[in-house]
Amino acid sequence: MANLSTKIKMYAAANGVAEVDFMKDVMLQDDSDGNGAYIKEWNLDIAQPTDAQLSAQESAADTEEANNVVRSTRKAAYGDIGEQLDEIYSDIDAWKARIKSIKDNNPKQ
Repeated sequence: MANLSTKIKMYAAANGVAEVDFMKDVMLQDDSDGNGAYIKEWNLDIAQPTDAQLSAQESAADTEEANNVVRSTRKAAYGDIGEQLDEIYSDIDAWKARIKSIKDNNPKQ
């Protein structure tokens, strides 16, 4: 199950809002009853989503969260950009093969 913040980002993007600041635009709060997070304050220029609208974002949000893990794994495996530039200069074909291997081993959904 995707995080509420991810579902809100997906809802906002689908409604023309590219960025959501969770310190100013939307404030979330955890329910003291253990039911999870909820929207405490909504300051975007689009309508606050209903539970049904957020639920409709579940699949896309799950995919986004999975792809964020892949992006992080790939970034760590790619290494420092300076070292990559040296690698490209020394042997671009070996660099291409290494990057392809990283992408093949860490596919996005």
